[in-house]
Amino acid sequence: MINRQVILVKRPEGMVDSTITSLVYSPRPDCGPDQALIKVGMLSIDPTIRTWMNDAPGYLPPIGIGDVVRSSGVGVVIETRTPLYQVGDAVFGMTNWQEWVVADEEHKFTIVPRGMGLDLPTVMNVLGVTGITAFFGLTEVGQFKAGDVVVVSGAAGATGSVVGQIAKARGAARVVGIAGGSEKCAEVVEKYGFDECLDYREPRLAQRLRAACPAGIDLYFDNVGGEILDAVLTNIAMRARIVLCGAISQYNEMDRSRGLTNTSMLIMRRGRMEGFIVLDFASRFAEAQMELASMVMNGTLVHQEHLVHGLENAPDALNLLFTGGNHGKTLVVVDDTVKLD
Repeated sequence: MINRQVILVKRPEGMVDSTITSLVYSPRPDCGPDQALIKVGMLSIDPTIRTWMNDAPGYLPPIGIGDVVRSSGVGVVIETRTPLYQVGDAVFGMTNWQEWVVADEEHKFTIVPRGMGLDLPTVMNVLGVTGITAFFGLTEVGQFKAGDVVVVSGAAGATGSVVGQIAKARGAARVVGIAGGSEKCAEVVEKYGFDECLDYREPRLAQRLRAACPAGIDLYFDNVGGEILDAVLTNIAMRARIVLCGAISQYNEMDRSRGLTNTSMLIMRRGRMEGFIVLDFASRFAEAQMELASMVMNGTLVHQEHLVHGLENAPDALNLLFTGGNHGKTLVVVDDTVKLD
């Protein structure tokens, strides 16, 4: 049998066009001793994939030229020669952009619990790295407390929308989103329940933030970096916490010579700015998943998924994160026969 794979052909400069990746056909891997063979069903499309394509240091090494593009995903165990997995198990881990992957001692997968009553896209979104990132970024890194005024950039996105809803559920005094365009701003308020959403494409964002948060911003969850982060810094409250989750505005930007100009506000307001990676909390994923699943099932956490069908369309799906063409969590359906029990 064949294993279709999307490999990295060369380093991108800006968006990922047709010259950057290639769809190749390789033999399906065999299931050896102490291994399990997994059929990939769905891929999680995350902005960090774009950073892995650069020849630059990071929390994981760059994707090598000629290597399969790195990505997390969900699949089902088709064959197993290890007691760690049973045939039929749905598993989550680094599947990469391909149809088949092998689990072994070095390349482990997490078994998705059965009987939750949630479909695969929901699990990939809310209970996957997206929801877990939102949960720990807000509660642990941001040290959220009831009564905080919270601002979230990328508020219409998969992570940002969850951050705002957790903050509302835990008693935030006010939750303000930042998103691109009137349609997405309306979605943030009407669908996700934020108190207000500001369009970053409109002028004078710093002044509009001041009007929206007159007492200052206690907690800012940053998904985009750049000028939006700079605008927020001018409006932070005393002892503000800035959570650096992503910098999507810069991932395709080749000229990064412009730096932040308002970091002195961290001194004046005794603020704290801290970055994190969701893997920092790997030992506690189940804790977040339990609370997030409960919020979904009792209706306090609304979510949506943007499905792109076909492994060959994974590069286009990645670009949607940077053009704003997606709504909610972007997922690529590799095999629609892979489902949860």
